[in-house]
Amino acid sequence: MTFFAPQTWEAAAYVGGWARLAGTRPVVSPATGETLATVADASPADVDRAVETARAAQADWAARPAEERATVLRRAAALLETHRDVLERWLADEAGSAHGKAAFEVGLVVAELHQAAATALVPYGQLLRSGRPRLSLARRRPVGVVGVISPFNFPAILSSRSVAPALALGNAVVLKPDPRTAVSGGLLLAAVLEEAGLPAGVLAVLPGGSDVGTALVEHPHVPLLSFTGSTAAGRAIGATAGRLLKRVHLELGGNNAMIVLPGVDVAAAASAGAWGSFLHQGQICMTTGRHLVHADVHDEYVERLAASARALVAGDPASGAPLGPLIDDHQRDRVHDLVTATLDAGARLEAGGTYTDRYYAPTVLSGVRPEHPAFAQEVFGPVAPVLAFDDVDEAVELVRGSEYGLSVAVLTTDAFAGYELADRLPAGIVHVNDQTVDDEAQAPFGGVGASGTGARFGGHDANVEAFTETQWVTVQSRVQGYPF
Repeated sequence: MTFFAPQTWEAAAYVGGWARLAGTRPVVSPATGETLATVADASPADVDRAVETARAAQADWAARPAEERATVLRRAAALLETHRDVLERWLADEAGSAHGKAAFEVGLVVAELHQAAATALVPYGQLLRSGRPRLSLARRRPVGVVGVISPFNFPAILSSRSVAPALALGNAVVLKPDPRTAVSGGLLLAAVLEEAGLPAGVLAVLPGGSDVGTALVEHPHVPLLSFTGSTAAGRAIGATAGRLLKRVHLELGGNNAMIVLPGVDVAAAASAGAWGSFLHQGQICMTTGRHLVHADVHDEYVERLAASARALVAGDPASGAPLGPLIDDHQRDRVHDLVTATLDAGARLEAGGTYTDRYYAPTVLSGVRPEHPAFAQEVFGPVAPVLAFDDVDEAVELVRGSEYGLSVAVLTTDAFAGYELADRLPAGIVHVNDQTVDDEAQAPFGGVGASGTGARFGGHDANVEAFTETQWVTVQSRVQGYPF
């Protein structure tokens, strides 16, 4: 099976190679309702098999030269770059990704594979001073089998940013993608890596439901878990992992704020705000969910943002529409409930607030207060609540009023003042004169508070820290003598 050939993915899972499991489930297009594929529906028993297969393959993989592991990842990047249209098509079909978002995501995955290849070759330890005549060193070693659970919104990058560095550093991986995006979130990645020469057994991909995720979290031979998803699910996984004394990396939700200060180019600010709130229908953990706009520019900002929202068309990605559908009816209904509750509480509707099927119109709300549902909660839809403030201290307190701490944007005429303001903002990411949505393979990524356990992705330092353990080793030429 090669990833660039036509695929049916019939009952497919990846465990020591392509495997058919007893259970199956459809992969359905959120845009058309069409069944795109019928993939495996794994069970907890399949997790046992995958973990044991991974354990058996991991030691040999870790013992191979780092350059060999890096070569596999570089080949995978080259294959994906050459055949990027395959993944772009699956991202459009499975995740409802517009063309631009799909292309951007494929580029991120290619960059992540190259970054992981480089990580395989970085120094993995240091010499330590010792009070004895001996060699003393600390070195990083792979943890063994890494469990990865990834979501539907950016399925390819949010799987690969854990899978690629974990493999680069000598681990085996068992990946459970969201079943709604099983191909773009896992099976296609497995096909690419297989084509690139990844040995059998080192990676397993198990499409499945929450019972499979639970089995992976609780498995005694999976010492490390990397989870990207909702804060509620992350808290449950963290509690289980803590009880079992496992390491866990959590990248969770966000209710990200953009602070618009007086004097800025309002047209440029509103454009940034529209991109931050409406890209991929707002289904991004970094989406701009709270627009904090100084009173001096508030009215013009709202007018321009609403005009941008009204000009955007949500439709089938195949039509070239800039926005696609929300992932399912449940998410659409949740978004609409939050918008409706916020309007009932006194906010004003400036644009949108309606939907057709799963296409939710880009929505702008003004007159918003901090307690309003669409401002206080993560919406995960194309909704831009705007709240006016009078001074910077008030804006800082509004940012700090959320339990989330992923990404914050500051738009200002004084870039250095924006940089200084970052010290006062409890967030893993701060962008001065840009909106909240951004990602680069070499940059640390992660949030604080309800947004997760800090920067566990991006760059050599974060990846090495995330996917290895430290071992202290001493060596001396003779057996040490003791008084008894």
